[in-house]
Amino acid sequence: MKRAAERIYVKVNTDFDSTGYMLPRSIIWSDGRIFKIEAVRDFRPASTLSKGHSGDCYTVVIHGEEKHLFFEKTGEMFAARVGRWFVERS
Repeated sequence: MKRAAERIYVKVNTDFDSTGYMLPRSIIWSDGRIFKIEAVRDFRPASTLSKGHSGDCYTVVIHGEEKHLFFEKTGEMFAARVGRWFVERS
């Protein structure tokens, strides 16, 4: 049985365009390291069913490599929290 990937919640600097589209710009690790996102190659809905939340998956380019960055929406339960970002470690 394959073990689920570990979620690592991270801070992400994000811009919003006039339509409300979120565009992640950089990832900040808990130790302060900053990784600039060079490009967003893909965006698609990605359910986080294990936590009961909906979410999105961004395919981003960091240091020339494609990585997945996830946004987990918190839903209506927490009005002041829109969601949080995470990456997966296998």
